[in-house]
Amino acid sequence: MSDNTTGESNLLLKRWLTGLALAPVLVLVIVYGSKEIFAALVAFFIIAGVWEYNNIVFGPDFVKEKIEGLILAVIIPLVVLFGDNRQLLAVLALSVLIVFIIFVLSIRESKFDVLSVAKVIFGMMYIPFLMSYFIFLRMTDKGIEWIFFVLFLAFIGDIVALYAGKYFGKHKLIPFVSPGKTVEGFAGLVAGSTTACLIFAYYFLPEVSLIQIAVLGFTGSIIGQLGDICESAIKRFFGFKDAGSLLPGHGGVLDRLDCLIFIAPFVYYYRMFIIG
Repeated sequence: MSDNTTGESNLLLKRWLTGLALAPVLVLVIVYGSKEIFAALVAFFIIAGVWEYNNIVFGPDFVKEKIEGLILAVIIPLVVLFGDNRQLLAVLALSVLIVFIIFVLSIRESKFDVLSVAKVIFGMMYIPFLMSYFIFLRMTDKGIEWIFFVLFLAFIGDIVALYAGKYFGKHKLIPFVSPGKTVEGFAGLVAGSTTACLIFAYYFLPEVSLIQIAVLGFTGSIIGQLGDICESAIKRFFGFKDAGSLLPGHGGVLDRLDCLIFIAPFVYYYRMFIIG
């Protein structure tokens, strides 16, 4: 067995062990935890994701901007949980103003990097805001089932894509952004996600038509893969392979959130506006 094959096997083993260790905790919090406890779990992942994002886009400097991002990572899920849409919109608008004003008032030399403001604001919208849709989804009717629906959509498709790409992958999907992804793996992801969603909904969301579920699974899997690729684009631009090393076999927290960041708001709005 070659060193490369051994390395891949060890990586897969680490991925499975990490997933199996985290799964019971997630299930217990989702099923038995209150909406506040669930929101705290989401906030934990948001904070960890923002921490990794800050390290990627800012490097060792820009401490003030990093602190701003972490503060927003706490405030936004709190407003989603205890506030309403008007208050959330107010927080987002005021955050943009405050971050920009603090930046301008802190300029002390003729050369300065105004892009640091854009990085903070983008990070705010990309991670805390979009991830907070898990909290929105939890507070809907049958919110627990819908949370599991999103997780099934994301992770079952990811598992199928992993093995479809490993054994059948020949054609690169987007080689300049994510060279490890293949067309065959992507096809496996879409098929796996859609099938998993149909099976899950048959038992736990029987009031929703299977046609709607198929649309959700098919479209959501594509959107999730695009979320994965978008996160890869950020890392590749800044010269990172993984967002972190907190999750053995997976990389960082942001490497696990990448598809969920896009899937959660999509499923929420489809649930609210199309399914009703």
